[in-house]
Amino acid sequence: MADLTQSLATILAAAPQRLILSKQANKTQTYRKVTVEKIEKNQKTNSGYYQIAQYTQKQVFHENCTQDGLADYLQQTMGTQFLQLNAWSDGQEHQLLMSKKGTVTYKKKVVPNATQPKTCGSHNRRKHYLLQEGDQIPPLVDMGIFTKEGKVVHAMYDKFRQINRFIELIDDAAGSISRDCWHIIDFGCGKSYLTFILYYYFTEIKKQPVEIIGLDLKADVIEKCNHAAQNYGYEHLHFELGDINGYQTPFDVDMVVTLHACDTATDYALYNAICWNADMIFSVPCCQHELNNQMHTDTLSLFTRYGIIQERTAALMTDAIRANLLTYMGYKTQLLEFVDLSHTPKNLLIRAVKQPSVSKKACSERLAEVHTAMEQFHVQPTLYTLLDTSSRL
Repeated sequence: MADLTQSLATILAAAPQRLILSKQANKTQTYRKVTVEKIEKNQKTNSGYYQIAQYTQKQVFHENCTQDGLADYLQQTMGTQFLQLNAWSDGQEHQLLMSKKGTVTYKKKVVPNATQPKTCGSHNRRKHYLLQEGDQIPPLVDMGIFTKEGKVVHAMYDKFRQINRFIELIDDAAGSISRDCWHIIDFGCGKSYLTFILYYYFTEIKKQPVEIIGLDLKADVIEKCNHAAQNYGYEHLHFELGDINGYQTPFDVDMVVTLHACDTATDYALYNAICWNADMIFSVPCCQHELNNQMHTDTLSLFTRYGIIQERTAALMTDAIRANLLTYMGYKTQLLEFVDLSHTPKNLLIRAVKQPSVSKKACSERLAEVHTAMEQFHVQPTLYTLLDTSSRL
């Protein structure tokens, strides 16, 4: 009969890249399985560690530990929570089985590398993360996403992923572009969580100067945001009290960001971005009520007969029309999933990047599609009206 402590020591001495704990000791325990990934190095400390992922039926909770910490964790968990441990090191698979009476069986076998579970290199999907656990990012600490030590708070892991997703979408468009200074306007910035992260991305990750102005209608919010920017030492991030409609920018705008601007406020933000000839637009629309209150149709009543269907059709049509109009105005436009639908139905991001040349035929087709939708559903979208009255269509 093998000894648990000695068997675990043998496994860890082989420096496994991945471990899986399975076969619950009892069905009432919290976690159904646990996976462990070896992280080669931390960006700040340059030292390796292990990440433990503990799975319930609907959630996953993460924590990091050293090899000694992992040894303690496995010692406490095996036999009490799980009865099976599989681990993969270089060319070997280790298997440790325990009976409910405490009998330990340990064995190992040689396995081809191709049959080993794929690891994620430096982190589970960490290679895609621009904001990494262990980095010192003060706004994430104040948001409650990071601890003071730079670890992700378990309950905030989904939010951490969402923020990374936003930065990834920015980086995909702007990451390869270098400027003497980026000039960015954030319309309807609110509490500005993502504005602070955007500033961090340009200054700390991209290592390029940036000037960001956040605009909102709430004076108390603007005051708090300016105070926070000063505390973080973000010298070129400022917040101003002002309306999206008619705002006069102090510089040539490279990027316009508008996140969750309600209803037609998004249209005014997009219109301003077009007028300024902004190179990039990132918009997460919210509360698209306008078309829902207008739409009716004689030929496509299938989409208006049921209230919830009409509401969703109106929201999707609103953003599709916005995307088509941006394309007509010379932008390569995409509608992307910003947040997983299970977290919020407001999960679309409009990403528009100015193109040096555009196909006149494609532009005409996009505008014709807008006209058809407007005629079929008897709607008059605000962005179309703004562009039309300013002779841009």
